Amino acid sequence: MYPIFFRLPSWLPFMADAPITSFGVFMFLSFLTGGMLLRSEMERAGHDPDRAWDLVFMAVLGGVIGAKVYYVLLNYESLLGNPFSAIFSRGGMVWYGGFAGALLLIVFEIKRRGLPLGQVADLCSPTLALGYAVGRMGCFLVGDDYGRPTASWVGIKFPNGTPPTRVEDIERYFGVQVDPALVERFGQVVPVHPTQLYEIAMASLIFLVLWKLRIHEHRPGWLWWICLTLLSVERFIVEFVRVKDDRFFGPLTIAQVIAIALVLLGLWGVRRTWSVGGESQGAKA
Repeated sequence: MYPIFFRLPSWLPFMADAPITSFGVFMFLSFLTGGMLLRSEMERAGHDPDRAWDLVFMAVLGGVIGAKVYYVLLNYESLLGNPFSAIFSRGGMVWYGGFAGALLLIVFEIKRRGLPLGQVADLCSPTLALGYAVGRMGCFLVGDDYGRPTASWVGIKFPNGTPPTRVEDIERYFGVQVDPALVERFGQVVPVHPTQLYEIAMASLIFLVLWKLRIHEHRPGWLWWICLTLLSVERFIVEFVRVKDDRFFGPLTIAQVIAIALVLLGLWGVRRTWSVGGESQGAKA
């Protein structure tokens, strides 16, 4: 894969030889893509389109803070051992933490600007799904968030991943015992499920569904609850093949338990905002 696209020139002050990672590039592209799409949707709905970039900024700020908070809470041992590294390292961009942090600041910004919460949430829904798909490509290129070892045709090796898909690294970092038959067949670097690509495909499909439904006749917020439900189902499914060390609920990971709660919440929201024969809210949202 391509964890580092290139390095900055050595003559640059403060940032000499700093790596430009594929993860960072695609994180930037995810927010840029989302912002451009949201700007178009805000304009279509009759809102100031430049407010879209305010919401994107809040998403970036809240996403980084929330992801880090979630990460250090899950890895409190590393926080106690080396607080500076745990907080300011490049790693630790956990999806649900980032999602919660971004959601809080976006809601704050919507309220501060006096925008209709439910309608703007509907406008943000396709943006969220598409941005997630773009961002996961960065995870794929850097070799992060991959799945369990597999001998199937879909398996991909990440020799320079974070961590590499070496047997010793998988067993050390994730507590997953690698099948000796895989080691005999592939050596010390084994193929794994490319869960990043699975998520890109599912998130892209969700985007298409949301885009098709974005002009609807239900109450404001209906599309947002659909988005939350579908993305939570997607995460629940993919977690079954993710290589994880946090299966504290039997076969389920923490992310799956959270996903179940969000699916129930999403279905409740869909039912609450369901309206038959009402005025088209999506066109105004």
